[in-house]
Amino acid sequence: MSVKRAVLAAGLGVAVGYIAKQQIDHYQKITPEKALKLAKETFKKNGPISGSWIYMKPEEVEKNGLLYNAYRGGVTRSIDGENKQYEFYVDVETGAVIESVQTA
Repeated sequence: MSVKRAVLAAGLGVAVGYIAKQQIDHYQKITPEKALKLAKETFKKNGPISGSWIYMKPEEVEKNGLLYNAYRGGVTRSIDGENKQYEFYVDVETGAVIESVQTA
């Protein structure tokens, strides 16, 4: 009888662990590293990137009358032999680039 209970307990433990992991993944926000990776993938569609950075603390950003919690970051690209810098905001919830502007 104890073998059956041990197998049942192990199966129940695996099921609860799987459900808990699904819930955590669903509600977990994007990490700064993941946000930077997603932004770099977006920028790489238009050419290579030579440098990048991101602030680890989210900021509140207003865009089109909506408030977002977003990470601020930037990338450097070499276009026609000249370095161009872009600053961007990535939504903490979805990982989407909210805004991108070319700086100096």
